[in-house]
Amino acid sequence: MAEPGQWSLTDEVGRARAALLHAWEVLRHRGPSQLQFWFIALVIGIAAGFAALFFRKGINALQATLYGTEDILHLRSFAETLDWYWILLIPVAGGLIVGLILDHFTPDGRVRSVSEVIAGAALNEGRVETRAGLASAAASLITLSSGGSTGREGPVVHMAGVIATWVSNRINASGITGRDLLGCAVAAAVSASFNAPIAGALFALEVVLRHFAMHAFAPIAIASAAGTVINRIEFGDVTEFVLAEEGALSFYVELPAFVLLGLLCGLVATALMRAVFFAEDVGNHVQRRFGMPRYLRPALAGLILGALAIPFPHIIGVGYETTSEALTGGLLLGEVVVLAVLKTIAVAVTMGGRMGGGVFSPSLMLGALTGLAFGLVATGLFPEVSGSETLYALAGMGAVAASVLGAPISTTLIVFELTGDWQTGLAVMVTVSIASALASRLVYRSFFLTQLERRNIHVAKGPQAYLLSMFRVANVMRKPEDPRAAPDDAVWDAIEAGVQIESNATLDAAMPLFERTNRMFLPVVRMGAKGESPEIVGALFHVDALRAYNRALAATAAEEHS
Repeated sequence: MAEPGQWSLTDEVGRARAALLHAWEVLRHRGPSQLQFWFIALVIGIAAGFAALFFRKGINALQATLYGTEDILHLRSFAETLDWYWILLIPVAGGLIVGLILDHFTPDGRVRSVSEVIAGAALNEGRVETRAGLASAAASLITLSSGGSTGREGPVVHMAGVIATWVSNRINASGITGRDLLGCAVAAAVSASFNAPIAGALFALEVVLRHFAMHAFAPIAIASAAGTVINRIEFGDVTEFVLAEEGALSFYVELPAFVLLGLLCGLVATALMRAVFFAEDVGNHVQRRFGMPRYLRPALAGLILGALAIPFPHIIGVGYETTSEALTGGLLLGEVVVLAVLKTIAVAVTMGGRMGGGVFSPSLMLGALTGLAFGLVATGLFPEVSGSETLYALAGMGAVAASVLGAPISTTLIVFELTGDWQTGLAVMVTVSIASALASRLVYRSFFLTQLERRNIHVAKGPQAYLLSMFRVANVMRKPEDPRAAPDDAVWDAIEAGVQIESNATLDAAMPLFERTNRMFLPVVRMGAKGESPEIVGALFHVDALRAYNRALAATAAEEHS
């Protein structure tokens, strides 16, 4: 033991350890300070950036192995040289493996994607499912590597959500902190995937958090920058697509054409979304009708995809080669129309068959094809007042993607960052805004929000709709021993009149019942076995329900305007 006043390494290590433990306890119980939060945002940004990078390189490596090509950027061209049975069998094998993974690791056999991240931000304090999320990432990696016609941004966003969830659980993050950390992870993942730091940050705010609060902006920007650095260390400062020539807008006389293109793109985006939902419904019906095990559903989708890909290998994978050809005007009008229809079918089959992946990359390809088709017609009819048809392809790419994602701001920016062409902003903005406005009226605002709406999760209608579903009746009711409990005779009178609500219900079921019955309270019961009387566990008062709802609305408004 050291003498008094003498320095001791053991003592210093002990004091440092005690200080770290104390800091950890403060962090867990009081939450991070602003400086600590920014540091955590940086760490999450780096982690999410590496996750996106490894996911991308994993797809490239596995795809190169399965198809036997060294240049996965030209997979479609290489696939044209393969024997037909390889084109057919690879998606089937991939689909079977995906089905087995999802059947074992998820409760419903569905891939988790962006919609679950949005729901986690709105309803679960910024948390997402971890086990199902990791399984979904593995399933999506196999899907994209074996010819699935989707994109990598969906699984990457959910993987980022898993990282943020782990951190939030470790530091016991509150709702606001958990949501901000989720936004940081998503921004970094998108930035690392597409080398698009501005669009990554805005995507997290616009699509996932669905607000632009100042308290979230700085940490999300930090994380987004970190994700971009990870991408550029590996790939350099290069854009995903290279345009053959600069787009030339023939002054303002050409803008009406982009208004028409926006309307067309809004309809095309709606057709893509509805095709996916139709395929999902058909898949559900076939699965129920024939009693098909759910692990065979992705394999059946792979069989259909493989059959389509034999004559048209353009639909395999993400489709960047075909998108690049559209942006450089390397396709004829007939080819463009056929490929647009086939890509829509392929995306619907892949997602309806629950193979995994996202919709962003397919919507980019479909948008570029739509824009090129429109541009070829427009420049052919009015050559004296028209610019390049590739400008229409660029604008169409942004418009369809923005309509599908419900993200006109971030998608406009991501188109610029993916192509490096900032000179055609006016045309892209006009097309994107018109397309987004139209498509948002034909679905529940976006593909993701419509997915949630189909599962009775009403995020699209705003906090006033979904906040009620966050409160269980059992947590708001007054128990029988409460001094302010409802009188027993009044409770039984209500039950005899058929007015009651189960304890595991939520306030979104209780509020319409209050309106319909005009009662001050509802008896809360726990249903017994068949033929038994319900057990009274309390009473839900209208004033208590309104108080809980108003507090939640106030907290949401405070978060969004802070």
